[in-house]
Amino acid sequence: MPHTQLKIQQLQHYALTRAYISYLFSYLLLASLFLCLSFNSFALTTVGDLKSQQKNEILFNIHAYYVEDLALQQSFENNQQFEALLAQLDPYSKYLDEQELEALFSSTNGRYTGLGIEVKQQDQKIVILNTIKNSPAALAGIQKDDVVLAINQQAVVNKDINQVAQMIKSSDTAAVTLTIERTNPTQILDFEITRSEINLESVTSSLSGFGIGYLAINSFSNHTLHDVARHITILQSNYGAALTGLVIDLRDNPGGTLQSAVAVSDLFLQSGTIVTTKGRFYDANQHYRAKKGDILNGAPIVVLINENSASAAEILAAALKDNHRATLIGSQSFGKGSVQSLIPLGNGNTALKLTTAKYFTPSGQSIDGIGVTPDVAINQSTLSQIDKVVIIKNEQGSDDPLWQNSAASDPLLLKAQQLLTMK
Repeated sequence: MPHTQLKIQQLQHYALTRAYISYLFSYLLLASLFLCLSFNSFALTTVGDLKSQQKNEILFNIHAYYVEDLALQQSFENNQQFEALLAQLDPYSKYLDEQELEALFSSTNGRYTGLGIEVKQQDQKIVILNTIKNSPAALAGIQKDDVVLAINQQAVVNKDINQVAQMIKSSDTAAVTLTIERTNPTQILDFEITRSEINLESVTSSLSGFGIGYLAINSFSNHTLHDVARHITILQSNYGAALTGLVIDLRDNPGGTLQSAVAVSDLFLQSGTIVTTKGRFYDANQHYRAKKGDILNGAPIVVLINENSASAAEILAAALKDNHRATLIGSQSFGKGSVQSLIPLGNGNTALKLTTAKYFTPSGQSIDGIGVTPDVAINQSTLSQIDKVVIIKNEQGSDDPLWQNSAASDPLLLKAQQLLTMK
C-alpha cells in the first residue's frame, strides 16, 4: 500500500481513537466568526439566565482546564460577579447555548444555515472579511471589506460581533436586510438576503500548463483532509503525471479544527514536528509528529498567507516552513496561537468553549499575537516590473482559465509561479 494512502488511513484511525478517548474535548482553532445562524427566533440563553448548578459547573471547568491558573472565587452572590469572572477569560472563551453549539457543529462539518458572511471587528466596525461561494450573501452582491452599518434598519455601530449575530438571529423572518458602506466610490447600499442552508467548500483547485497545481484551502473542517487529497489526485490526473509544484493559498483562512490542520500538514511531510500544544491539564499537552509519506513526493511548495490567515492556517504554514518543506509568500499572519476545547455542560445541549492550551511551531515559537513571518514579504498591491515580465512570459503555456485569470491580477500568485518554475 502506498505510504500516502496508508497515512490517510492512519490519520482517520487516530482521529477516531483520539475522539473516543478524549470525548470530553473537541479542539477548535478559529479567529474570525462565520455568521452561521439558523432560522430560529427564540432568544439566546444568557449567562444571567443560568442556574446555580450550571454556573458551578462552568466554574469547575475553568478551574480545571483554563490555560491560565486564575485566582477564582468559589461562589457567586449575583450575576455581576459571575459575569466579572467570564470577563477575565480571553476573547475566544465563551458559553455556548444550544443554538450556538448546533451552529458550531454544523460549520465544522462543512454546512450551516445562514447568510454566508464571515466578519471581523475592526476599529469599532463590523467588516465583511469574506463571503462563502454561492451563498445568499455572495449571490446578493456583498463584497469583502464592506462595512455593516445596520441590520433590519437597526444600527450596529459600537456593537460587538456577538451582538450583531444576535440581531441577525432574532429576525422574525428568513430575510434579513443588511445596510452596508462600500468605498471607491463611497456608497450606502441595502441588501435583502434570505437565509438558506450552505455547504462550505473548504478546498478549490486549478492547474497550470507547467504542472503546477493551485490549492486554495478556505477553512479547516472535518472534511478538509479528504478534500485536499482528492483535489491533488484530480490535479495529477488532469496533468497526466506528478505535479511539478504546488501553491497552497491560505489567505483569509480563519482556521478550523486542530486535528484537520495536523492531518493536512502530515500529507506533505515525511517526518518532523507539526505542532505542540501546552496547557495546565494532562491531555492539553500534545506533540504532533509527521508520519512517513509525502503526497507530492518532494515536489516544491509555495504557501500564500496574509493578515487574515489564522490559527489552523498558521499551524499548516509554520509546519511547512519550519520543516523546510515550503516557501511562504505574503504578509505577516493573524497571530492566534491558542487552542479552544469544547466542553459539554449538563446534558450536552450546551457547552463551554474554553481556551485550554497554547500551541507552538516546530521551532518552538509561540505565534500568539505575533503571527507567522513569510519568507518573501510582498505587499498585495506591488510587484516589480521584472518579475511581471518573467512570469507573463512563462504563463503562455497555461491551460486552466481559472489559474490564468487569477494570476493576471494577483501579485502573490505571480510570484509563487515564478519561484516554482525556477526550481
